[in-house]
Amino acid sequence: MTLKKGLQLFGLLTVLFTLIPIAAADNWWIRIFDFPHAQLTGLTLMAIGTFLVKFDLRNWRDYAFITVLIACFMYQFVKIYPYTPLANVEIADSSSAAQDEIRVFTANVYQQNTAHDKVLTAIKNEAPHLILLMETNQKWYNAVHPTLSKTYPYFITEPLENTYGMLLYSSIPLEDTAIRYQVSDRIPSMKAMATLENGAQVQLLAIHPTPPMPQHKASSSDRDKEMMLTAFEAQNTDKPVIVLGDFNDVAWSSTTSLFRSVSRLLDPRVGRGFYNTFNANSWLMRWPLDHLFVSPHFRLKKIGAGTSIGSDHFPVIATLSFEPEAKEKQKPAPPTQDEIDRANAQLGDQSMQFTLE
Repeated sequence: MTLKKGLQLFGLLTVLFTLIPIAAADNWWIRIFDFPHAQLTGLTLMAIGTFLVKFDLRNWRDYAFITVLIACFMYQFVKIYPYTPLANVEIADSSSAAQDEIRVFTANVYQQNTAHDKVLTAIKNEAPHLILLMETNQKWYNAVHPTLSKTYPYFITEPLENTYGMLLYSSIPLEDTAIRYQVSDRIPSMKAMATLENGAQVQLLAIHPTPPMPQHKASSSDRDKEMMLTAFEAQNTDKPVIVLGDFNDVAWSSTTSLFRSVSRLLDPRVGRGFYNTFNANSWLMRWPLDHLFVSPHFRLKKIGAGTSIGSDHFPVIATLSFEPEAKEKQKPAPPTQDEIDRANAQLGDQSMQFTLE
């Protein structure tokens, strides 16, 4: 096969991979194409550059081909653009006068991972106030709980053997704690009210929905519904909110974008970077699957992906400052009616409905 034929074949695949996720369907083999927008952006740009350098545009077919490639590149780039430093941030940097901080450490530890000490060392080095560990079974609980419970006396634990166990630890007082099975009797989520040193209460919501993969769930319906249930809860409280977890979805997907809009929460990665967390074992196929969303009461001191803990995920580490007096300066735009309708369709519950108010 000649280079030109190879580039043309790649162009056809690019068009296909670009069009597939536009379909309004929740089949796993469609939703999986939400993930590689960053990779496709880079590869498409390389293909455009190679074609223009190596070949002259001799006829309408060449012009049509390069036009289609450029259109695909632009579409892919627009999807990931908000998560580049070229975009404006959603959450402002912490002010120098900020007093109240919350340091967060969240990680999918990978249930089969036996490097328990790596996780404990990472936590010790970061000294977070709040820790969420996912894919934690009884072995993980036995390995980390004796150590963590000494420093973090407030905790919610739900170790499971199905890769959906969760352990939440906090040095900040927690009350009204709950473990919920909102969508499936196999998939837990957690809820708690944290009280900061200044007395302010913060609603914590932690989720790890099932991915749209044939070995888990053939469609994204359960994942999408749990995300919308969480968004509904976040949007309908008068408390500051922190949502965290492995969403099994990328930041730029239609579902996560919808979650962000209808929940009225902010994403600290916007205007800063991808902070890819999965797959830790592949430098090329990495995506931001682990998320942190906050209400406008917070500003950001730092965020990043941690170093390897022996898992297929890197941790997410962030330091937030609680600055409610400045919340109006970064209040998100309200969702559109179309977004409200889509979110309500995914909720599928007439007793809970998003509104424009």
